[in-house]
Amino acid sequence: MHKDKVYDSIILGIDPGTNIMGYGVLGCTKKSFELITTGVVHLSKLENQAQKLKKIFERCLYLIDTYHPNELAIEAPFFGKNVQSMLKLGRAQGTAMAAALYRDMPIFEYAPKKVKQSITGNGNASKEQVAAMLQTLCKFEEIPTYLDATDGLAVAVCHFFQGSHTDTGLKKSAKSGGWSAFAKNNPDRIA
Repeated sequence: MHKDKVYDSIILGIDPGTNIMGYGVLGCTKKSFELITTGVVHLSKLENQAQKLKKIFERCLYLIDTYHPNELAIEAPFFGKNVQSMLKLGRAQGTAMAAALYRDMPIFEYAPKKVKQSITGNGNASKEQVAAMLQTLCKFEEIPTYLDATDGLAVAVCHFFQGSHTDTGLKKSAKSGGWSAFAKNNPDRIA
């Protein structure tokens, strides 16, 4: 990202995790996007769940304050058989969302299959297939060691493809699954 580069909007994509959180930041114009940065936050060496959540919150605020995104696109937890894993993943996602809310950013949530479908055309694509397609779309030389990074980037690219961003980056579309739409459609899930 060039310091003098002006984008219509900037999207922060996050793939929440309890051991590794992946992220990607896209600079967007009305018709195209470019990779600003991508990476991971390692959480597995932290002592307990509370420390992991604190690190997620702090890192998300750092990303927001550094890159000034207009919107957060985040992957929704998938429904697995292990309830404890689902609970931990939901907490990680909620913590990342709380950081965005703390900075008054709109939030857009996407199911994993929707993200894969948007990037590869196949909702059952592997992480490797998603990473390979992103390498072509975003023009980066090497696929990251941790595919959580490309998973976070994939959510941002998916959000761009949904057309939910605007020339100001502030208009939200209910069809995209924005946080306000989620809250409106799921009042029983909001405490």
